[in-house]
Amino acid sequence: QLQLVESGGGLVQPGGSLRLSCAASGSTLDYYGIGWFRQAPGKEREGVGCIGGSGGRANYADSVKGRFIISRDNAKNTVYLQIHSLKPEDTAVYYCAAPLLTGRLCSISKYEYAYWGQGTQVTVSS
Repeated sequence: QLQLVESGGGLVQPGGSLRLSCAASGSTLDYYGIGWFRQAPGKEREGVGCIGGSGGRANYADSVKGRFIISRDNAKNTVYLQIHSLKPEDTAVYYCAAPLLTGRLCSISKYEYAYWGQGTQVTVSS
């Protein structure tokens, strides 16, 4: 069974950058469209972006376009979320997720995903 583990979160000053990792075990991550989500206290979990499987393209929520970049390292079975120009409103727990089935497409709807990591906290504060 596919298992996902996020890492790379932390405390960052506004304007800084972070790279979050989503490492997989139990299956080859390259075949899956992977979504990145975040959940701030008291708010719904929202999709920030995703990357399609097997060379599929990345898509981003309008609110993060130009600052968030999703990439893969297939040799490490890992997907990354690079965040630039961090803002206090980016503070949240960040999750990666995978659907039940492999495929080239991806979605930023949380309802499309079956496998979730435990999350990594990102706090943006001076």
